[in-house]
Amino acid sequence: MTLSDTLSNTLPTNAPSGGLRTLARVGFAAKGTVYGLMGLLALLAATGQQEGQTADKKQAVQTLQSLPGGPILLGLIALGLLAYIVWRVVQAVRDTEDKGSDSAGIARRLGYAASGLLYTSLAWYAAKLALSGSADSSGNTQQTLTARVLAWPGGDWIIMLVGAVTIGVGFYQFYQAYSGKFHKHVQSSNIPGGQQNTVYRLGQIGYTARGIVLGIIGYFFIQAGQQSRATAVGSTDEAFDLLASMGPVVLGIVALGLMAYGLHMLVQAKYPVLKV
Repeated sequence: MTLSDTLSNTLPTNAPSGGLRTLARVGFAAKGTVYGLMGLLALLAATGQQEGQTADKKQAVQTLQSLPGGPILLGLIALGLLAYIVWRVVQAVRDTEDKGSDSAGIARRLGYAASGLLYTSLAWYAAKLALSGSADSSGNTQQTLTARVLAWPGGDWIIMLVGAVTIGVGFYQFYQAYSGKFHKHVQSSNIPGGQQNTVYRLGQIGYTARGIVLGIIGYFFIQAGQQSRATAVGSTDEAFDLLASMGPVVLGIVALGLMAYGLHMLVQAKYPVLKV
């Protein structure tokens, strides 16, 4: 049996082309950088640095501005996130993972697209910083959108549903970490055998930390729906603040977990485990 025969038997029917895999790898690198910075800033806050101020994704990206070659770095992040968005959308439309067209398959494919489109605002923010040196981050877009939805008939239920879905995504991170499927994906990748266990553990820690943060954000949405109060919603920054209120050790552990997730994404940029 030839190599091409082996690949045709193991890859999905609509397996990603070389170009799509490149988009995925560039996207993973950008995503990993953002999460690594966010985790680092949270860790610094937990250890009493930067006056205890944590950071969300936009603030993490903004820290690149002060580095040598900041505009170039920001431009690369913007392009990387754009690549990630395109890959996720194409992954959904072309069904590169052969999820099918039944209800479960459609749900997974919509999840791929949503996973990419969530980074649209961050990619635009990084691009504006790179091109003009400034970008408007004032106000809270999340709270503004929540307020609009709450004004709709049944808006409070919609917001609570968003919260429930977000918590569900958080639990799915735990499932990815501990179900065993993720371990199989790592083992079937091109990662050298001696490094696979390290990559697997990094992924487990990272997915767990990400699941915790998403669970907290989902809780904020449910509170906003129950109270019909848009200001109750919060982003990663507010989730960090809640963790910090539990003590610097708690925040520090989750921060290290997000740094591990960032490192795991960077590993995926080199050795793609595309079934994620």
